Amino acid sequence: MTKKIVIDPVTRIEGHAKISIFLNDAGEVDDARFHVVEYRGFEKFCEGRPFTEMAGITARICGICPVSHLLASAKTGDKILAVKIPPAAEKLRRLMNLGQITQSHALSFFHLSSPDFLLGWDSDPAQRNVFGLIAADPDLARAGIRLRQFGQTVIELLGAKKIHAAWAVPGGVRSPLSEEGRAWIRDRLPESYATVKLALNLFKNLLDKFTTETEQFGEFPSLFMGLVGQDGLWEHYGGKIRFSDSEGNIVADGLSEDYYQDYLGEAVEKWSYLKFPYYKPLGYPDGIYRVGPLARVNICSSFGTPEADQELQEFRDRTASGDRDKGVATSSFFYHYARLLEILASLERIERLIDDPDITSQRVRATAGINELEGIGVSEAPRGTLFHHYKVNENGLIQKVNLIIATGQNNLAMNKTVAQIAKHYIQGTEITEGMLNRVEAGIRCFDPCLSCSTHAVGQMPLHVELVGADGNVLNKVYRN
Repeated sequence: MTKKIVIDPVTRIEGHAKISIFLNDAGEVDDARFHVVEYRGFEKFCEGRPFTEMAGITARICGICPVSHLLASAKTGDKILAVKIPPAAEKLRRLMNLGQITQSHALSFFHLSSPDFLLGWDSDPAQRNVFGLIAADPDLARAGIRLRQFGQTVIELLGAKKIHAAWAVPGGVRSPLSEEGRAWIRDRLPESYATVKLALNLFKNLLDKFTTETEQFGEFPSLFMGLVGQDGLWEHYGGKIRFSDSEGNIVADGLSEDYYQDYLGEAVEKWSYLKFPYYKPLGYPDGIYRVGPLARVNICSSFGTPEADQELQEFRDRTASGDRDKGVATSSFFYHYARLLEILASLERIERLIDDPDITSQRVRATAGINELEGIGVSEAPRGTLFHHYKVNENGLIQKVNLIIATGQNNLAMNKTVAQIAKHYIQGTEITEGMLNRVEAGIRCFDPCLSCSTHAVGQMPLHVELVGADGNVLNKVYRN
């Protein structure tokens, strides 16, 4: 017979979920599960809509990373039109995605995760949040807010809105960047560089304090998947799919999104609405893989920009397990570190793009009719690789949609991470604040984005019960 701890809901993530931890009679953790308890059905209610509307519709899936769906959907529409978009359109899409990566990673690091690092895992949850950070270190908090604002404004300068900009369309984009927009980005880059370098130095200086966390927060072998460019260069928009293992060996390379069903399977479990993608050749659940910033940093050969590449080498020296020459970081705790590297690389690439004459070109859209009845688009969202798959009829009306979301692809890894943390920190029936927060922090490593839209700002209550095998409540904790 087992006992169970339930954390419901998990705090400081986007969306609603809970964690169940199962104990044996000796009070030791047998298993843990990450339950996603919300369901919105986006794939189904898109049926019957014109495919040309899908970029604008699917951007509403999330208020945190709408650009990710906007671009993946537009790329799927390109396939249905069977067009090659103008060079200016691709560069502009890339610029918006770099702004998206910057703002989303800044939100994750400064707003959601840094209160743990800087205020302490065991600190009062009423203070362990962005407002507590503002009180403790107002300069750092302000810098983080302004870094996120920089990324959001890049999106706004291109798409006229910070959130849900219906700007990328099948065939290209609606408009180029203005000269005023180019000047604003150029002027704000030095401050953004300074902030991410400050955050990198801060986090690296804290790593010696977090040796237990790096060993227990999702430290396990898995595959890593993401897009890479030519010669394995870090990629966020184009390129091909690569799988690497925990020793740095390339398992599969040059894979096209058009054949994702050959190498990706999607399992389901009765206790979660979130699917469990896996690498098909290894089966379920052995085909566990991770996506997102840690995966992209692990699978790439380099960033292709000088400052990010210098930091990448230091990252690999600090974090690599196994064959250190190949430099693979296998602890999920290093997702936080990888996000900062990607912000730096994004800023360097933004700096390159704003000097490109194409981004103010008026040739930003290719037009065509329906030439294919099926299209598959892929792009790298801040949280990982995102697939959109549409089937349409001769009139371009959607017949079927399949979306493989980055968070879902980390589902097996999130469950394994929670179980590993719980086994290390939980003994007996006592429920401490530090234990609860560390279990939740395992999920925050992945920065999951669970809902189809934003939810209201406010306090999220937490109710945890430890229930004995006989049904009696052994202990309970309420957090308001």
